[in-house]
Amino acid sequence: MKPAPIRPLFFCLASLTLATILPNTALAQKKISTKPGAQGNLSLRLEIEHAIDKGVTWLKQHQNPKTGAWSEAKQPALSALAVAAIAGDPALKQTPKDQLPPQIEKGLSYIVSKQKSDGGIYGKGLATYNTSLSMMALMQGSDNSYDDVIRSARKFLINQQSDFDARGKTDNLFDGGIGYGGTYAHSDLSNTHLALEALHYSKQYLSDTSAGAGEFDLDWSAAIEFVEKCQNSEKTMQTLGKENYAVDEKDRGGFVYFPGDTKAGEKETADGKIALRSYGSMGYAGMLSFIYADMDKQDPRMQAALTWLQENFSIDQNPGLKAQGLYYYYHTMAKALNLYGIDTLTLKDGSKIQWREKLALKLFDEQQRDGSWVNQGSSRWWEDDPVLVTAYAVLALEHIHRGL
Repeated sequence: MKPAPIRPLFFCLASLTLATILPNTALAQKKISTKPGAQGNLSLRLEIEHAIDKGVTWLKQHQNPKTGAWSEAKQPALSALAVAAIAGDPALKQTPKDQLPPQIEKGLSYIVSKQKSDGGIYGKGLATYNTSLSMMALMQGSDNSYDDVIRSARKFLINQQSDFDARGKTDNLFDGGIGYGGTYAHSDLSNTHLALEALHYSKQYLSDTSAGAGEFDLDWSAAIEFVEKCQNSEKTMQTLGKENYAVDEKDRGGFVYFPGDTKAGEKETADGKIALRSYGSMGYAGMLSFIYADMDKQDPRMQAALTWLQENFSIDQNPGLKAQGLYYYYHTMAKALNLYGIDTLTLKDGSKIQWREKLALKLFDEQQRDGSWVNQGSSRWWEDDPVLVTAYAVLALEHIHRGL
């Protein structure tokens, strides 16, 4: 008998005792205590649970009852994020699988229906993005129902890794990374970190003898070489081969979208060279990539990333992009800092903050009366879609709750 798959810790089915749900009115009027210690954590946890409950309820109400999908049906990743948010509700702790909310299984069935003959799980385009997030949702099942689907999707993702110079040419900047697939073929850090996440947590399928001989894995070393080329450092600039490029001290250790390109724009240094601006969401995507590759916390690349993130910490904007991609930023922040295992951040001025409390309170303030969230400041990257943004916010709160 083969062993049951190892489930992602932060996406586990936190099972709920429904008897612990408190009246909304009492919670809404209660003053939050964020003082250190058990009592402060208890108060914050209860308020987080209330916000999650409202967000999950809203998501359940907005599932298509016929198809099981959420939002844009051609993008199963949106449904995968909603499933993950509902399944991660701390109120579901220790709930048997046959008593879980029916929206979970209905959503998973829809996701499986989108698997293609190549193993990818997608509708129209963005194959890597959709497959990666769909795999993470499917791995939340408490049995082995979706093993074959996950195994095929895993092979698909591995085959998406770029190797433009297999014939011995000079190494391409995009080698080792993973892109959207299809029209958007070149590698980028966002898709690479999502693929690394899905591949990291599905490694048990690689060693499963039922997978057959000749199974192959991602070239993890090449993947990290690509990620490193997205980090602002002198080594990166030398790799780019652009003599007129430099690293600004304010951006050192941070990350950009792909080698030589940043969504946060460029700036001119004092000596007339060009510097690429680092930005928050890719900073956490870079850190997560290192974590999924099992990089030591003391590695200089990891430490440089942490330093930049601490010095540029913000809950009011996605540093470098303001409101653009704000909830993607919140989600990657909560996930990365939780997995890194850090409770207190030291800011540039030397002050120390409890990041979980800061982020949780911000998310409380931004939650709509109906339980949803939406990015009021920018529609870029689909953040005008309340399904996507609500899933991001709920997942961020769930990571915070587990860390507490």
